Amino acid sequence: MSHMQRKFSMKKLAFLVFFISGVVFGQHHEEKTSHTTTHKEQNSTLSLKEEFKKFKEHHIQDSHSFDFVSYKNDEGEKVHIGFPLPVILWDNGLKIFSSSKFHHGESVAEAGGNYYKLHHGKIYKTEANGLLNLDEHHHPTNVKPLDFSITKSIFFVIAVALLMFFIFSKIAKSYKTSALPTGLGRFLEPLILFIRDDIAIPNIGKKHYKKYMSYLLTIFFFIWIINLLGLTPLGVNVTNNIAITFVLAIMTYLFTTFTANKNYWKHIFWMPGVPIPMKILLAPIELLGTIIKPFALMIRLYANITAGHIVLMSILGMMVIAHNWLGSSLSFVLAFVLSLLELLVAALQTYIFTMLSSLYFGMAVEEHDEH
Repeated sequence: MSHMQRKFSMKKLAFLVFFISGVVFGQHHEEKTSHTTTHKEQNSTLSLKEEFKKFKEHHIQDSHSFDFVSYKNDEGEKVHIGFPLPVILWDNGLKIFSSSKFHHGESVAEAGGNYYKLHHGKIYKTEANGLLNLDEHHHPTNVKPLDFSITKSIFFVIAVALLMFFIFSKIAKSYKTSALPTGLGRFLEPLILFIRDDIAIPNIGKKHYKKYMSYLLTIFFFIWIINLLGLTPLGVNVTNNIAITFVLAIMTYLFTTFTANKNYWKHIFWMPGVPIPMKILLAPIELLGTIIKPFALMIRLYANITAGHIVLMSILGMMVIAHNWLGSSLSFVLAFVLSLLELLVAALQTYIFTMLSSLYFGMAVEEHDEH
C-alpha cells in the first residue's frame, strides 16, 4: 500500500489593531476656570473607565444569570433585563433554587436553612448576614459548596446542542424524499462534504474515516455556532471558558487513546530502529506528547477567542470614553474592522480544531504498511 504524503501549509495572518493617536483640545476661555470643575471631569472619566472595565470583565466571564442589558433608572438604581438560571448546589444534600435570589450578588440566598452569597461569580456559604471572611489577599475563606448550576455557558451549550439536533434531524429526513437536501441543508451540505473530503479522508484515510465523521461534524458545527454567537450582543462567550475547551480537548484525547491500534502504541513505547538506550529516554517524552497535543488544542481555542473579545471590547470602550468625534469615529472603524476579522477567526479556529483532531485520529489508526 503506497504512502500518501500530506502537506499542510498555513500563512500566518497578522493584523495590527493598535492605532495610537493623540488629540489634545485645549480650550481656555478664561483664567477663572475652577479647579473643582476639572476634578469633577477627571473623576467622571475615571468612574466611566472603571464601570466599563467591570462591564468588560462581566462580559467575558460566566455568570449564574443571563442579562441582555442593564441600565440605571431615574432613582439611580441599576436595572437588569434578562432572566435567572437554576442554581444547583450540593451542601450536605441537594439545594436547588433560582439565581434571582442573589439579586445579582446584592442579596443573600436562603435554601434549606443554609445561606449563600454570590461573589465574583462564585458561591460561598455564609451566615444570615452574608458576611465573607477575607484573607490577607482579600480572597474569601468561606466554604464553597459543590456547584452544579446551569450557568450562562452551560445554558448555551444545551441550546446549541438542541439546535444542532433539530437542524440535522430535518436535513436527514429531507434525504428520504429527495436526493438533494432542501432549505438549510443546501447551505450545510457543502460544509459537510468539505469536512469529509478535505479534512477526514486526507488525515485519517478512506479505511477508517467513517467512524470519526460523526464526532468531527459535531465539534465543527458546535464550535463554529458558539463562536458566531460570541460575536452577537448577547454576550455569549462559551469557548473563552477554559472548562469548555478542556472538555472538547479531553474528548479528542479519549477518542484518540481508545481507538488507537497496536502500531500507534508500539511507536510510542518501542520505536522500531531506535537504539534501546534511546528508547528508554524517548518513551516518556512520547507518552507526554500524547497529553500535550490535546492541551495545545485547549489553549489555542481558549486564548484566541478570549484575546479577540478583550481587544474588541477595549476598542468599543474607547468609543464610550472618548469625548471628541475623532476618537469615537476611529474607534468605531477599528471595532468594525476587528469584528470582520473576528468572523474569520471564528471559522479559522473551528477549522484548526477539527483538522488537528482528525490528524491525531489518523496517527492513532495508521497501519504499519502505510508508512
